[in-house]
Amino acid sequence: MATGHEAHAPTAGEYIVHHLTQLNTTGHPQQSVIDFSVINLDTVFFSVLMGVLGLFVMWRVAKSVTSGVPGRLQAAVEIVLEMVNNQAKGIVHSEESRKFVAPLALTVFVWIFLMNSMDFLPVDLLPKIWAAASGDEHAFLRVVPTADLNGTLGMSVGVLLVCLWYNIKIKGLGGWVHELFTAPFGSHPVLYPINFAMQMIEFLAKTVSHGMRLFGNMYAGELVFMLIALMGAAWAGTATGAALWVGHVVAGTVWAIFHILIVALQAFIFMMLTLVYIGQAHESH
Repeated sequence: MATGHEAHAPTAGEYIVHHLTQLNTTGHPQQSVIDFSVINLDTVFFSVLMGVLGLFVMWRVAKSVTSGVPGRLQAAVEIVLEMVNNQAKGIVHSEESRKFVAPLALTVFVWIFLMNSMDFLPVDLLPKIWAAASGDEHAFLRVVPTADLNGTLGMSVGVLLVCLWYNIKIKGLGGWVHELFTAPFGSHPVLYPINFAMQMIEFLAKTVSHGMRLFGNMYAGELVFMLIALMGAAWAGTATGAALWVGHVVAGTVWAIFHILIVALQAFIFMMLTLVYIGQAHESH
């Protein structure tokens, strides 16, 4: 006899909302849009994990590098290294600054590429494992750190701090403050407030757009993978409808192949903007 309290399969909306909810320090979904007391534990964990993995791979390649015929991994790393170094030379003209900026750009590219690549794992794989390990079938877990706005804005704020450091290092504290009040419209007391407001708007716009661009692309990609997974779930739930199974396989394969381009391109764009913003910090008005 039905009691009315039997467990039921989640609807499509419930499935997506559950997968878009972060595992955080409160143990329940964040209640407000902005809450600085909440830390998304899954974003922190997978960000650190991908960072450690990236450092380990680069260390292994550096340790086993050979001057003869390189292996595939060494060749791939050398191609990326040369690409980043050439971009750094073209944008940041200070050789002294490039000693730090070029490795930073390489780290940014590899780190974001690995974090974006978490999207290639099956949507339910790690959340199901985490639910079984925690004993809570409704446990939350998101595995793509760059699909979390907190993570991407954190990285863009890090780039902003590096830019501020180079502004002060290259121009001196006095020179940079003078530039804040005299550029871009000229050195006149009447224009000081306008110049300062424009400088603040520029810093804010660059930082927000830097983080939002990466987040928006990866969030949309994650959402498409969930919609494709729902097609497979619908087919498995009914055990009928060959079109659903074919659509699930074809759409999943096509989107995964296309997503390889998005994963690499978004890592490249974030790295290039990092170089451009640091390069601008070396320019004087």
